[in-house]
Amino acid sequence: MNGPIPDTRSLMVRFGAVALLIVCAAAAMVSAVVVSPWWWFAGFLIGVLALVGCYDLLQRRHSVLRNYPVLGHARFLLEAIRPELQQYFVERNYDGRPYDRDTRSIVYERAKGVDAEEPFGSERDMYSRGYEFLVPSMHPVDMPKHPPRVRVGGPDCTRPYDMALLNVSAMSFGSLSGNAVLALNTGAARGGFAHDTGEGGLSEYHLKPGGDIIWEIGTGYFGCRTKDGDFDPDKFREKAAHPAVKCVSLKLSQGAKPGIGGVLPGSKVNSEIAQVRGVPEGETVISPPYHRAFGTPRELVRFLARMRELADGKPVGFKLCPGSRVQFLAVCKAMLAEDITPDFIIVDGAEGGTGAAPLEFADHLGMPLTEGLITVHNALVGAGLRDRIRVGASGKVATGADIVKRLAMGADWTNAARAMMFAVGCIQAQRCHTNRCPTGVTTQDPRRARALDVVDKSERVRRYQEATVSSALQIMAAMGASGPGDLGPHLVRRRATDADDFRSYAELYEWLKPGELIVDPPTGWAADWKAADPDSFTG
Repeated sequence: MNGPIPDTRSLMVRFGAVALLIVCAAAAMVSAVVVSPWWWFAGFLIGVLALVGCYDLLQRRHSVLRNYPVLGHARFLLEAIRPELQQYFVERNYDGRPYDRDTRSIVYERAKGVDAEEPFGSERDMYSRGYEFLVPSMHPVDMPKHPPRVRVGGPDCTRPYDMALLNVSAMSFGSLSGNAVLALNTGAARGGFAHDTGEGGLSEYHLKPGGDIIWEIGTGYFGCRTKDGDFDPDKFREKAAHPAVKCVSLKLSQGAKPGIGGVLPGSKVNSEIAQVRGVPEGETVISPPYHRAFGTPRELVRFLARMRELADGKPVGFKLCPGSRVQFLAVCKAMLAEDITPDFIIVDGAEGGTGAAPLEFADHLGMPLTEGLITVHNALVGAGLRDRIRVGASGKVATGADIVKRLAMGADWTNAARAMMFAVGCIQAQRCHTNRCPTGVTTQDPRRARALDVVDKSERVRRYQEATVSSALQIMAAMGASGPGDLGPHLVRRRATDADDFRSYAELYEWLKPGELIVDPPTGWAADWKAADPDSFTG
């Protein structure tokens, strides 16, 4: 097999439909002259449709119209009539439920540079259990003129990196088209934020625009693997030395499907992807569920130290979707025993994930971002390690309010995947695995991918990130916080049981003091801390 076959049939249908309209318009005009003047009316209507189709094929702003001339206008008609109709008929969530309209609309409007304000107040149900709100101040402060950045780099890091508050989360080339990756990285370069490669390896689409790269290494070690699928230190050292690579992230698990590896259908594995990943062309690529390079928490932290050395002192960390507090505490004990710490940890919530995943995994495995983030933050604080390690948060982060909530719960920065896909044109058609994405975002069919205009979509990515960070800073100022350092769990409230029972996150969760687990573990943590074994991932 020689890689993916372009969707020639769909291409012929799209261009053939426009050609047919042109032929029909010409035939109607001839009939108007030869048969009856009434044909001028039909010729005019068909001619207008033919002109619309030609315009759709040539314009570069809307990917849907480039791939589906004339018919694609139905989507925008639904949007114009009422956004809920568009949401219900076109844009369904990956589990079949509609994605939150307010969040999706905010992303689209910010990406387009449109004011996201709406009249008549919120449509959220503020009286149901679980409703959350941020606490405004009776004396707001001025919004900072420049967005703050987070210095990532612990005591063993010699080349630290200043991370933006919102970055592009992990999405691989192969899962995404080359044009989608180009648009994301170009937007990151223009906006001054980072772009996580996902586990699919480093491609020219990541490196050509010059955006800052977080190179993610998964269980398949794509881009730095031996023929047998093991980690290749020489290939890793060579690619980690690229100036665009600012950090290296080792993926232990991801929110959409913790505990299993990724799958890239053979129909997507063309010669480019095969070369980038170091795998056979045209064959389905399955990532193992576990790493071959280590098997215990102690071996994990030693491997991270080795990666940092091979990367010439650049920040190295790992990403996980937490499930067991005992297992993460085992990693903390291994850090203490070996005196080795990663420079960062990215917490991926179980509700996140842009890739296809088994429904049972998406619904039932792993902690939601709130619980996972608070667990990791508290474990690091209690083990006396938090000041050496920065924490990123990813999992349905899309708005400024999302950023503020995660910072208040313990994160230092956030990553967004789904929202960034919206910014480059994704409409959640749920055709990612078929190679027939209607907007060119998740396809390796060059004829479909060409519909995604890199110049336009990269600017949308930049605008979205800039507007969302600005919104986060504006919300912080309204809360009386001059920056992320002034935030805390006491500023996030949740309706716990009934209408009169609002509690802050400072009350709802137990927050540890620095080094408390080592000196005198509190009752709620003592059993887990005792059970944690630096030489085993069990528990």
